[in-house]
Amino acid sequence: MMTILTAMLLTVLAVTAQTDTTFKVRPGSRLNVNNFGGEIAVRAWGRNTVRIEAAHAERMRVRVEALGSDIEVRASSRRGIPGRVDYRITAPEWMPLSLSGIYADVSVEGAKSEVSAETVKGDVRVLGGDGFIRLSSIQGAVCVGGARGRLELSSVDQGVSVSDAEGDISVDAVNGDVTLEGIRSGMVEAATVNGDVTYVGEIRAGGRYRLASHSGNLFIVIPRRASARVSVATFSGDLESDFPVSLTQAKKGGRFDFTLGSGSARIDLETFLGTINLQRAAGARASDARKATPCGKEKE
Repeated sequence: MMTILTAMLLTVLAVTAQTDTTFKVRPGSRLNVNNFGGEIAVRAWGRNTVRIEAAHAERMRVRVEALGSDIEVRASSRRGIPGRVDYRITAPEWMPLSLSGIYADVSVEGAKSEVSAETVKGDVRVLGGDGFIRLSSIQGAVCVGGARGRLELSSVDQGVSVSDAEGDISVDAVNGDVTLEGIRSGMVEAATVNGDVTYVGEIRAGGRYRLASHSGNLFIVIPRRASARVSVATFSGDLESDFPVSLTQAKKGGRFDFTLGSGSARIDLETFLGTINLQRAAGARASDARKATPCGKEKE
């Protein structure tokens, strides 16, 4: 207990200085922020200016440099020892963002631009984004809502949650659930090793959808008028379906196919130990979907 209180006290004492700077930027500029530990929180606004507020130790200095069209933000220490910095940044909504950290949480809200965010030990949360959205964490959750463009998302030790998104989506997780809701896409690939995969969204004509888990369950809500060829693989798991299919159709290796409508889209579902649950959109129940809001907070 004493160790915890001491660590908390040292953290409070370490953050004693404030940096607050504002500067103008031109369209075409990119903001790059690197933070060893702490937080990077970015909010978008309609001005062509960037405001950087940072809380840090007295020994730390926050540097802002213009390198061509890139604006580089990073902190340094007179002693050469990395320290904690908590950034609050306001940037133009059009400005592309590249944010990275080690022991850092990253959040972005209201951006209408490309967003790249990666951290080792921390969560990544993005509400908005337009274009190429690349988010990753090793020991944290990745959550995105309201994005438009091409999404590449990954997490190793926690899950990935996506809601109200439009565009191609690729998700990789290891120890965590993957939840995709309100998706408007013709290409979705989502896989995890130890976790469930949930998909609630469009099945577009000519689209390709692949959901896979080794040890978890798959849950997919298929729209009533969907036209798709569905391939299912359940090696040591079960199948629960609102559709007239049965395991008597199984092929070698526990695989079987069935077709909805003309079979325009392609849906591949694969799990080794889990259950595959196929539901018609009209018959889906919220309690079955186990839906989650962005950042992993369960809905009531």
